[in-house]
Amino acid sequence: MIGTTVSSLAAAETLPGVCHTRLQGEPLPNHDDTRRIVELCRHLFFPGFYANSQVRRDNLLYHIGIAVDQLRSILSRQITAGLCFETECGTPPDMKETAARAERLTMQFIEQLPHMRTLLAADAEATYRGDPAANSTEEVIFSYPGLRALTCHRIAHALHKLGVPVIPRMISELAHSETGIDLHPGATIGPGLMIDHGTGVVVGATSIIGENVKIYQGVTLGARSFARDADNNPVKGVPRHPTVGRDVVIYANTTILGRITIGDGAVIGGNLWVTFDVAPGERLVQSSPTNIVRLPAE
Repeated sequence: MIGTTVSSLAAAETLPGVCHTRLQGEPLPNHDDTRRIVELCRHLFFPGFYANSQVRRDNLLYHIGIAVDQLRSILSRQITAGLCFETECGTPPDMKETAARAERLTMQFIEQLPHMRTLLAADAEATYRGDPAANSTEEVIFSYPGLRALTCHRIAHALHKLGVPVIPRMISELAHSETGIDLHPGATIGPGLMIDHGTGVVVGATSIIGENVKIYQGVTLGARSFARDADNNPVKGVPRHPTVGRDVVIYANTTILGRITIGDGAVIGGNLWVTFDVAPGERLVQSSPTNIVRLPAE
């Protein structure tokens, strides 16, 4: 019985799409290493809040240097693994060239770390200012799921823009599983985003979000429909998600679909379904509850 099962699982006709074999020992992406990349970046963005809590002003340079060196090693290895997926199935990659390219991309990513920290500092400050329940930016950094998800997004988006395959989505899904917030690496998000509570927030791949936007739990920035090719498959890479201007507020459980524009300073009320452009400064709310039936107590 076991032998039959083993033979069935190893049968060549069952493997396409579910098995990635290494033809010449090339690496595969590793979830533990991807998680470590996020941990190291969090330590670099917020020294003392993550990893080594003994960071002081007089040893900060040392700790930053060690973390960057570790990040360079792990990230280069994982980018190499991601790049191996670019070759056609059954064609071994040129590992020497792939490793050299991964090292170049790694250095380009590391050079962006100060800018990413600036963005995240704005996100933390916006969350503190926007939430009356927040007592300090330190509390936000330590505990708020919105900032944790944005940290992963800033990392994943930078790798996505560098053209790194696979790894950005693995990082975004770490945040998704950890916080319930689903931010696609391709989404462009300006500084000062506040994701309040956050659970159930979905931001699609071609979404654009401006500065100082506030989004509450359950909000979706999604696609309304998909263009399809001759084989009836969705056409990829087509802008299909909303563009949200600066200083916009979107309240809980609202769904905004399609390549529409939400103008600067607009306020979108909760539990709405929006598929049309919203003018700058416009406010959308439900005029009154409808179809509510009161039943007698049992």
